[in-house]
Amino acid sequence: MSSTPLTLNLADGSISFSFSAQAARELKAAIDQLMLSLKAVAAKPTPGGGKVTPQASLEYRYTGEVFLEVFCNPNIWPTPFAAKVLLTIRNMGIRLTTEAELTRIIEDVNQYLEQVG
Repeated sequence: MSSTPLTLNLADGSISFSFSAQAARELKAAIDQLMLSLKAVAAKPTPGGGKVTPQASLEYRYTGEVFLEVFCNPNIWPTPFAAKVLLTIRNMGIRLTTEAELTRIIEDVNQYLEQVG
């Protein structure tokens, strides 16, 4: 199955790999849910106002020509704009594990979805 490559821009370069439009929509939905969790964490109650409910981590996995895993614990980031995700991209010959800025990944996925329609 041929698909348009997704390019993710990292701090020190970028990586492109085969990805489907459906997988990109699923990743976007998972990231949208993560953003809600990050906003809930950022809206901490005032001191003495109660305990913050821990939010679930993002654990997105895609298996196609490559394996992609995106992980983020929203409970450790003060704001959505400070958040980073852990990316693992691998196939039979290579494995890349790195941190990436969440805001950059959101932009890359949105750009990809605009390209593929």
